[in-house]
Amino acid sequence: MRTALLRRTPTARALPLGMIAVLFSAASLAAQDVAGIVLVEPFKVGTFAIRDVPRVGLVLRDAFIVDIELANEVLERNRAYPRVPAPTDMLDLIGRYEYGLQRRLYEIVNETVAYQRLSGPTRADYVYDVDEVRILPPIMYPGKILNAASNFYSRVAADAAEGEREDAVRERRENRGVPYLYLKPSRGAVVGTSDRIVIPHGRSQTDWEVELGVIMGRAAKYVASEDAQATVFGYTVTIDVSDRGGRPPGGNPTASDWLVEKGHDTFAPMGPWIVPKEFYGDPMEQLRQTLDVGGERMQEATAVDMIHSLWELIEYASSILTLFPGDVINLGTSGGVGMGEARFLQPGDVVTATIDGIGTIELPVVEGPEPLGETGVRLPPVSTYRRDPGS
Repeated sequence: MRTALLRRTPTARALPLGMIAVLFSAASLAAQDVAGIVLVEPFKVGTFAIRDVPRVGLVLRDAFIVDIELANEVLERNRAYPRVPAPTDMLDLIGRYEYGLQRRLYEIVNETVAYQRLSGPTRADYVYDVDEVRILPPIMYPGKILNAASNFYSRVAADAAEGEREDAVRERRENRGVPYLYLKPSRGAVVGTSDRIVIPHGRSQTDWEVELGVIMGRAAKYVASEDAQATVFGYTVTIDVSDRGGRPPGGNPTASDWLVEKGHDTFAPMGPWIVPKEFYGDPMEQLRQTLDVGGERMQEATAVDMIHSLWELIEYASSILTLFPGDVINLGTSGGVGMGEARFLQPGDVVTATIDGIGTIELPVVEGPEPLGETGVRLPPVSTYRRDPGS
């Protein structure tokens, strides 16, 4: 049974006398905000179903979830701490992080760790084990999601014909041009690691792409690449699931259809949580992303393979539209996607995407139900397409 929130053992009461030593002994792990508070250990943030209610939480050691609202209530019982409203959801947390919430979250972490409230007899009621809760998408839901297409040289090579890959990469290096970004749906498409990837009925060419998701922390318009880092809140793991079957032939002559390819429900897994930027470092130096299907490694890449940097993507995106706190930019993916391997997701597969320093999302793949009441305008199964008019 958990202890009462304010219960403290004699050991816990003695901690404040030595707290300065505790804080500074952990300084190598810590970040420091503008007010000079030293954090005892880094954290991540996410959204979790606690007793079936979505709650915004701190993640410590990838093992413990701290309910921010309840922890904040306990902290404010100490008159040394002014009242700071807890975030109502992740978008509120991101929007207010640089306006008082960053310091308050640092204070919650410091108090929780210093008073040994994570585990044992002094564990607080606002602390949960990761496996006790359902992990929801960290942002429910981003205002917009921008994905970079063909932003890794290995992806350019994979799209080229056999024997032409070196030439394709060399040509792209010499002529990078500007990035290519497209919008991906948010609510409906975004799911968390406790959810599933659903293959729509008959859409037999469903593909995978692991990507670094960049969470904006400030509104940004016409931001230069050298100033872009200041606009970022943090980073998460995303999977850009794609339907490579395309639209059926006939009718509108447009060949490509990004809604069909990218827009299905569950096609934007995200999570398991977000790492604030101060705990991750420069993605252009730190990034290492991998993806497995059924335990088989399909993708592995670092930022060295990227065509346009994260900062260039922000500059380009903000030259077209305003980026707001909580918007997501996905940086693109490397070679190793299913289309290049002539292999696609099947019901029963498990997709595991990892980015070092952030975490892992793992989702089973299931078949969606067959829709009823066909009228002739619905997106049909790929198997019904007549690619050759004479067939």
